[in-house]
Amino acid sequence: MTQTVYQHANVFNGKDENLLEDVWFVVDEESGRITEMGSGQAPDADRNVDLKGAYVMPGLINAHTHMTMDAHALDSGLGANIIQTTVLALDNLQTCLKSGVTYIRECGAAYDIDITMARLERQGKIKQVPEIMPSGRAYSMTGGHGDMPNFSWLVDDPHAMRHAIRQGMKNGAETIKLMATGGVMTEDDHMFQPQLSVEEMQVAVEEAHHKGRTVSAHAEGPQGIKNAIAAGVDGIEHCFYCDDEDIEKMVDQGIHINPTIVADWIIATKGGEVLPDFQVVKAADALDDLLANLKKAWDAGVKMGLGTDAGTPFNGFDMAPKELELMVELLDRTPYQALMTSYQSAEFMQIDQDYGSLEAGKFADFLVLKNNPLTDISAVQEVDKAVYKKGQRQF
Repeated sequence: MTQTVYQHANVFNGKDENLLEDVWFVVDEESGRITEMGSGQAPDADRNVDLKGAYVMPGLINAHTHMTMDAHALDSGLGANIIQTTVLALDNLQTCLKSGVTYIRECGAAYDIDITMARLERQGKIKQVPEIMPSGRAYSMTGGHGDMPNFSWLVDDPHAMRHAIRQGMKNGAETIKLMATGGVMTEDDHMFQPQLSVEEMQVAVEEAHHKGRTVSAHAEGPQGIKNAIAAGVDGIEHCFYCDDEDIEKMVDQGIHINPTIVADWIIATKGGEVLPDFQVVKAADALDDLLANLKKAWDAGVKMGLGTDAGTPFNGFDMAPKELELMVELLDRTPYQALMTSYQSAEFMQIDQDYGSLEAGKFADFLVLKNNPLTDISAVQEVDKAVYKKGQRQF
C-alpha cells in the first residue's frame, strides 16, 4: 500500500468554520482515500508533499449542471448531433474539473450522454473530468420548458410519467429532474406557468424513491413551487418565487434549494444585445425577487446547495467559484456559509459519507489555494490552483 503524506497545510475541512492550521493528512494511493489526519509532526510515508502553508479545501460539488449545453451558442448547442454533443460534453467536464469542481450532479443531458460519461469516468476511460451523478434526460410536458431536441422525456399523464421514469432509471439515471414550471430560456412559456402536474410529479417521486434516487424540480414560479413541494420532491431548483408557506414546508420536509444565482444574474447583467429579448427581460425582471426570496429561505433554515445551471447562456462550466462569490456579495452570506453549500450538495446527493469534506475515510478530493477562502471567497477562483481527485493531481 503506497501512501503519500501532505503536510504544512492550512485546512478548511468543508464542515467546520475554524481553519485548521499546520495540518498533515495521509492518502492511500490505491483507494484514493484519506487514511488519517492530524497536526504537528507528520508520520512517515512513501511520499512526502510539503504544501508550505498553502490553503486546502474540499473539491467543490456542483449539484446542477447540463454538460451537453453550449453556454456560448445562441441555441445552447441543442441542435447538435450526438458526436458534436459528446465532444462538447467532454470539453465542458474538463473545464469543470479545472475550475475546482470534483463531483457534479447532472440535471438533464441530451442523448443520455451523461450516463455514458459517468460509466466511462468510473472505468477510467476518460481523464481529467469530475465524477458524475447522471440524470439522463429531464422530464417535461409536451411544449414545456424541457421540450427541446433530444433533451427530455415528454410526458402528459401519470401513466406516461411512470413508464418514462422506469425507463430512465433502467437506462442508468441516478437522479431525476422534473420540469414544474416554465423558465427563462424557452420562448413560449413563462416561469409563472405551472407545467407538470402534482399527480405526474408524485408518480415520479414514488418510482424514484423506490430505488433510493433523489428527485428535484425546476420550479421558478409560485404555483409550480407549491406543486413540487406537494408532490414530495427532494429539491427545488432556482426557486425564484417561494413564499412564507413554501419556506415553512421546505424546512419541515427537508427539501433543499439549489439557487443557481449565477444563471439568472449573468443573463440579466451580461445578456445585452446578444441574447433574445425575451430571455434578458425575464431574467432581469426576476433577479431582485430571486435574491430577496433566497435570503428569506436561507435565514429560515432551508438547506442551500451549490449549483450553477452550467451550460445556460454565458454560464460556463467554470462558474461554481463565481456562484460562491455571488452568495457572499448578493445574499450577504459569510464565506463559510457559502462554502458550506458544497457540503450540503453532498448531503442532498446522498454521497456525504464519501465526499464533501476532508476527513479520514473519505476520498481525497481537494484544492490547494494561495489564499484563505474563509476570509476571501474569491480565493476559490484562483486560475492556477491545484486540483486533486482521489489523491491524484489533475491540474
